[in-house]
Amino acid sequence: MAKMLLLLRHAKSSWKNPELADRDRPLNKRGKRDALRMGRLLDEEGLVPDAILSSTAVRAQDTAAAVAKSCGYDRRRITHIESLYASGPEEYLNVLRRLPDDPKVVLVVGHNPGMEEYLEILTGQPEAMPTAALAFVKLPIKRWSALDDNTKGKLKTVWRPKEL
Repeated sequence: MAKMLLLLRHAKSSWKNPELADRDRPLNKRGKRDALRMGRLLDEEGLVPDAILSSTAVRAQDTAAAVAKSCGYDRRRITHIESLYASGPEEYLNVLRRLPDDPKVVLVVGHNPGMEEYLEILTGQPEAMPTAALAFVKLPIKRWSALDDNTKGKLKTVWRPKEL
Protein backbone atom coordinates (compact mmCIF):
# COMPACT_ATOMS: atom_id res chain seq x y z
CA MET A 1 0.00 0.00 0.00
CA ALA A 2 1.56 3.27 -1.13
CA LYS A 3 1.66 6.34 1.10
CA MET A 4 0.29 9.67 -0.08
CA LEU A 5 1.93 12.95 0.81
CA LEU A 6 0.28 16.33 0.52
CA LEU A 7 2.60 19.32 0.76
CA LEU A 8 0.79 22.61 1.37
CA ARG A 9 2.55 25.93 1.52
CA HIS A 10 0.91 28.19 4.10
CA ALA A 11 -1.69 30.58 2.72
CA LYS A 12 -1.14 34.32 2.20
CA SER A 13 -0.17 36.12 5.39
CA SER A 14 -0.88 39.64 6.55
CA TRP A 15 1.77 42.34 6.67
CA LYS A 16 -0.61 44.87 8.29
CA ASN A 17 1.27 44.95 11.57
CA PRO A 18 5.00 45.57 10.86
CA GLU A 19 5.74 45.10 14.58
CA LEU A 20 4.96 41.38 14.43
CA ALA A 21 7.80 38.90 14.22
CA ASP A 22 7.80 36.81 11.03
CA ARG A 23 6.55 33.69 12.82
CA ASP A 24 3.63 35.64 14.37
CA ARG A 25 2.02 36.92 11.16
CA PRO A 26 -1.60 35.70 10.73
CA LEU A 27 -3.41 34.99 7.47
CA ASN A 28 -4.93 37.86 5.53
CA LYS A 29 -8.43 37.71 4.02
CA ARG A 30 -7.26 36.05 0.79
CA GLY A 31 -5.19 33.56 2.80
CA LYS A 32 -8.20 32.50 4.88
CA ARG A 33 -10.31 32.09 1.75
CA ASP A 34 -7.62 30.09 -0.09
CA ALA A 35 -6.98 27.79 2.90
CA LEU A 36 -10.68 26.96 3.17
CA ARG A 37 -10.78 26.34 -0.60
CA MET A 38 -7.86 23.90 -0.43
CA GLY A 39 -9.58 22.01 2.38
CA ARG A 40 -12.75 21.68 0.29
CA LEU A 41 -10.58 20.47 -2.60
CA LEU A 42 -9.09 17.71 -0.43
CA ASP A 43 -12.59 16.61 0.51
CA GLU A 44 -13.76 16.68 -3.14
CA GLU A 45 -10.70 14.68 -4.26
CA GLY A 46 -11.13 12.04 -1.54
CA LEU A 47 -7.82 13.05 0.04
CA VAL A 48 -8.87 13.98 3.57
CA PRO A 49 -5.63 13.39 5.50
CA ASP A 50 -5.15 10.81 8.21
CA ALA A 51 -2.59 13.15 9.83
CA ILE A 52 -1.81 16.86 9.55
CA LEU A 53 1.60 18.23 10.50
CA SER A 54 2.15 21.98 10.65
CA SER A 55 4.93 24.44 11.24
CA THR A 56 4.46 26.43 14.44
CA ALA A 57 4.37 29.77 12.57
CA VAL A 58 0.95 31.40 13.10
CA ARG A 59 0.23 31.55 9.34
CA ALA A 60 0.94 27.82 8.98
CA GLN A 61 -1.16 26.92 12.04
CA ASP A 62 -4.03 29.09 10.76
CA THR A 63 -3.76 27.45 7.32
CA ALA A 64 -3.77 23.94 8.83
CA ALA A 65 -6.80 24.76 11.02
CA ALA A 66 -8.79 26.21 8.09
CA VAL A 67 -7.97 23.24 5.84
CA ALA A 68 -8.89 20.81 8.62
CA LYS A 69 -12.19 22.58 9.22
CA SER A 70 -13.22 22.61 5.56
CA CYS A 71 -12.21 19.01 4.76
CA GLY A 72 -13.73 17.46 7.90
CA TYR A 73 -10.49 16.63 9.72
CA ASP A 74 -10.49 16.95 13.53
CA ARG A 75 -8.52 20.16 14.18
CA ARG A 76 -7.54 19.01 17.67
CA ARG A 77 -5.38 16.33 16.06
CA ILE A 78 -3.06 18.69 14.14
CA THR A 79 0.56 18.14 15.18
CA HIS A 80 2.57 21.36 15.42
CA ILE A 81 6.27 20.88 14.74
CA GLU A 82 8.70 23.67 15.60
CA SER A 83 11.43 22.36 13.29
CA LEU A 84 9.26 22.84 10.16
CA TYR A 85 9.56 26.63 10.57
CA ALA A 86 12.37 28.01 8.37
CA SER A 87 13.73 24.52 7.67
CA GLY A 88 15.38 22.95 4.68
CA PRO A 89 14.28 19.87 2.76
CA GLU A 90 16.14 17.50 5.10
CA GLU A 91 13.83 18.43 7.97
CA TYR A 92 10.72 17.53 5.94
CA LEU A 93 12.28 14.10 5.37
CA ASN A 94 13.20 13.72 9.07
CA VAL A 95 9.71 14.67 10.26
CA LEU A 96 8.00 12.27 7.84
CA ARG A 97 10.34 9.37 8.70
CA ARG A 98 9.30 9.61 12.36
CA LEU A 99 5.62 9.07 11.58
CA PRO A 100 3.91 5.86 12.72
CA ASP A 101 2.93 3.43 9.96
CA ASP A 102 -0.84 3.84 10.14
CA PRO A 103 -1.51 7.21 8.42
CA LYS A 104 -1.87 6.60 4.69
CA VAL A 105 -2.48 10.23 3.67
CA VAL A 106 -0.36 12.89 5.39
CA LEU A 107 -0.64 16.66 4.93
CA VAL A 108 2.36 18.85 5.81
CA VAL A 109 1.82 22.61 6.07
CA GLY A 110 5.10 24.46 5.74
CA HIS A 111 7.19 27.15 4.09
CA ASN A 112 9.37 27.95 1.12
CA PRO A 113 12.05 27.55 0.04
CA GLY A 114 12.36 24.28 1.99
CA MET A 115 9.04 22.88 0.79
CA GLU A 116 9.72 23.53 -2.92
CA GLU A 117 13.21 22.08 -2.54
CA TYR A 118 11.90 18.93 -0.84
CA LEU A 119 9.21 18.48 -3.48
CA GLU A 120 11.85 18.67 -6.23
CA ILE A 121 14.17 16.23 -4.43
CA LEU A 122 11.29 13.82 -3.85
CA THR A 123 9.83 13.91 -7.37
CA GLY A 124 12.66 15.15 -9.59
CA GLN A 125 10.32 17.89 -10.83
CA PRO A 126 10.75 21.58 -10.03
CA GLU A 127 7.39 23.14 -9.20
CA ALA A 128 6.47 26.65 -8.13
CA MET A 129 4.67 26.60 -4.79
CA PRO A 130 3.06 30.01 -4.28
CA THR A 131 1.06 30.59 -1.10
CA ALA A 132 -1.65 27.94 -0.53
CA ALA A 133 -0.29 25.72 -3.34
CA LEU A 134 -0.91 22.02 -2.68
CA ALA A 135 1.20 19.21 -4.14
CA PHE A 136 -0.01 15.61 -4.17
CA VAL A 137 2.77 12.99 -4.24
CA LYS A 138 2.32 9.22 -4.28
CA LEU A 139 5.17 7.42 -2.51
CA PRO A 140 6.31 3.83 -3.23
CA ILE A 141 6.68 2.94 0.46
CA LYS A 142 4.62 0.94 2.95
CA ARG A 143 6.09 2.54 6.08
CA TRP A 144 7.01 6.20 6.61
CA SER A 145 10.28 5.06 8.24
CA ALA A 146 11.31 3.65 4.83
CA LEU A 147 11.39 7.15 3.33
CA ASP A 148 14.94 8.25 2.54
CA ASP A 149 17.00 10.46 0.21
CA ASN A 150 16.65 7.92 -2.60
CA THR A 151 12.86 7.57 -2.44
CA LYS A 152 11.32 8.82 -5.68
CA GLY A 153 7.71 9.84 -5.40
CA LYS A 154 5.32 10.39 -8.30
CA LEU A 155 3.94 13.91 -8.50
CA LYS A 156 0.25 13.43 -9.25
CA THR A 157 -0.68 17.13 -9.38
CA VAL A 158 -0.12 20.59 -7.96
CA TRP A 159 -3.15 22.72 -7.25
CA ARG A 160 -2.62 26.48 -7.03
CA PRO A 161 -5.46 28.76 -5.82
CA LYS A 162 -5.19 31.13 -8.79
CA GLU A 163 -5.64 28.20 -11.20
CA LEU A 164 -8.78 26.82 -9.52
